[in-house]
Amino acid sequence: MTGQVPVAEGLFEERADGPTLVGGRCTTCGHIEFPNKQHCLKCFDGVLEQVDLPRRGTLWTFTTQQFPPPSPPYAGTGEFKPFAVGYVELPGALRVEARLTEASPERLTIGQEMELTIVPLREDEEGRERTIFAFQPVVESNA
Repeated sequence: MTGQVPVAEGLFEERADGPTLVGGRCTTCGHIEFPNKQHCLKCFDGVLEQVDLPRRGTLWTFTTQQFPPPSPPYAGTGEFKPFAVGYVELPGALRVEARLTEASPERLTIGQEMELTIVPLREDEEGRERTIFAFQPVVESNA
């Protein structure tokens, strides 16, 4: 393996204090979009300036994927493992569709606090580990 590489450029950045999603805020109307684009899709007038989106939010809704999707072909690492996908509402920003690290519906609750993380997706042709962003349930320590 020759390192980790995001599955697509410009979606997220890994920083010393943790990962962040990269969004865009319209210079005209203030609308926030993810992923970041060149022009606002709400007012069609302003350009978007890069903004860091909140790392924590609440689970708005979710579903589980219990079998490999037929199309596009499953591109994960190794044998298929069930996973969950949900919308996480980021305060003051927007809702983001993302993979969830918890696959069991019994351990997920709408309104649950979630936190951004980076997880492996697959290994590419060059032997690099491709990574994606995901949200994991927040576990508060009682220490």
